Formats: sequence, structure tokens, C-alpha cells
Amino acid sequence: MGSATVIGVDLGGTAIKLGRYTATGDCLASLVIDTPQPATPTAVTEAIAAAIQQLDPDRGAIAIGIGTPGPADAAGRIARVAINLEGWRDVPLADWMEAATGRSTILANDANCAGLGEAWLGAGRQFQDLLVLTLGTGVGGAVILGGELFTGRTGAAGELGLITLNPDGPPCNSGNQGSLEQYTSVQAVRRRTGLEPHQVAAKAAAGDLEAIAFWAAYGRDLGAGLASLIYIFTPEALVIGGGISAGAQWFFPAMEAEVNRRVLPSSREGLQIVVAELGNQAGMAGAARLAWQRLAP
Repeated sequence: MGSATVIGVDLGGTAIKLGRYTATGDCLASLVIDTPQPATPTAVTEAIAAAIQQLDPDRGAIAIGIGTPGPADAAGRIARVAINLEGWRDVPLADWMEAATGRSTILANDANCAGLGEAWLGAGRQFQDLLVLTLGTGVGGAVILGGELFTGRTGAAGELGLITLNPDGPPCNSGNQGSLEQYTSVQAVRRRTGLEPHQVAAKAAAGDLEAIAFWAAYGRDLGAGLASLIYIFTPEALVIGGGISAGAQWFFPAMEAEVNRRVLPSSREGLQIVVAELGNQAGMAGAARLAWQRLAP
């Protein structure tokens, strides 16, 4: 059987990524399957169980961690809602997976898992206290304190993208208005420029002054949001990931200038702001890390 492993699962609307990890973070095998359509809880449970059987035929894995696209309960047992998956409401996914696989299972929100992955094996690996912000379709986040994921008493803490940036700003799906997400997500870039983020980055690279000015304004908005988070958590590092982070060179200077302008030196002593490293492997790695931290003997 060899040394023990765990399985990390990143459950998305179009694909499910699975990896088998050692306690030191080596990924021994991985697999990507299409998310069943319609992605009902039963169909997804069966698909994951079958993939695990394929990934770990010798049953060497002792536990399973799953990142779900939405909030889990504080105990990591129930997927309360899952974005872009059909019919998900308070699904006891951990119970179902345990019944289907015979392995202990824990759940967390996918942005939290991505943060934990970066903290374990990525850009955050030399830090204990860090914030991970994912600039994608929405803006997700994770708070890692003392190397552990902080999700609060109900499991819903760490929604870093939903803090208020402008009380009179555009309405947000969360019910908030002018949230950080409304200024820094992919959707926000499209709304403000009519283009995809990579197109605006390409224009900036070609010397387009309007695109360069857009990224400076974007960096300023992001920096203002980060200032609030830094004042609360005083992290050692901020890790910026998600699709938009590919254009970091265009908005990092304005973002850093804004952070330095707004945050007292005593609150940002030694702070490093870095780009995430794991890309779309982060969620799978973080789900495995969660299983090691919470379930391994």
C-alpha cells in the first residue's frame, strides 16, 4: 500500500478535478472528469465516487476533501448551496461520499480550498498568516491564520470580495452594493471596458494609454479594498490569484501605491503582496490539505 494519501476534489460547474496527495504535498496521481449534466447531487456523488475508485484502486487514501462552489456548514459536512449546480440545497455530501467510498470526508468552499492550496504548496508556503484573493468571475477569498483556514462560527467567514468599497456602487448578487467584487471581478472589467481582462492587458502591453489608465484605476480600487482587509488581519502576505492575476504587472504598481498610501506602516510591516502560483490546481491541493488537517489521525 505504501505511505498514506488523501484525495482532494475540486468540484466545478463544468469539470471535477481530483488528486491523490501525500502528507508533504506530492501529487501522486490526478484525474479530471466532466461534471455530469444536469449536475444533480446524486449524479455528482456517483461521478466522484467512480473517479476515486479509478484514482485509488488499492484504497490507499485514508480521507477525502472536497471543495464545493458555495458555502459549506461549519462542520464541513453539508453543501448549503452550490453555484451553477442544479438542485443543490443543504446536500449532506460528506455523509453520501462516506457511504459511497468508505472514507472520511470533509467539505469547504472552493475559494477557501484554493487559498489553502496556495498556503500549503504555492505562493503562500513560507507564511503562517495570509489572505488569498481570487480575481475571477466573482472575487473569492480565504483567510489563513496560523496555517489554518479561518471560516468563522458558521463556516461562512472570509468572503473578502463582498466588503463594501462604494456605498452607492453597482448592486451585487450578495445583496450588497458597490462591493469589492463589483470593481475587481472579470464581470466588472467587462462592464467597465467592454472587453475581456486579457484583451485589456494586451492593449496595455501594446502601449494603449486608455488601457494603461484603466489598469491604474483598477489597481487603485483593488488597493483600497485590500487596505480594509490589511487593517483587520495584518497578514504577512496577500496572495492574488484568479484569471485577472495574469495581468498583475499592469495593476500591481497602482495597487501597491494605494495600499502604502492608505495603510499605516505599523499595520503593514513586512507585508508582501504576491501572485498566486498554482493556477487551477490550487483547489484540488487545498481540498487535500483540508483532509490532512481535519481528518488524518
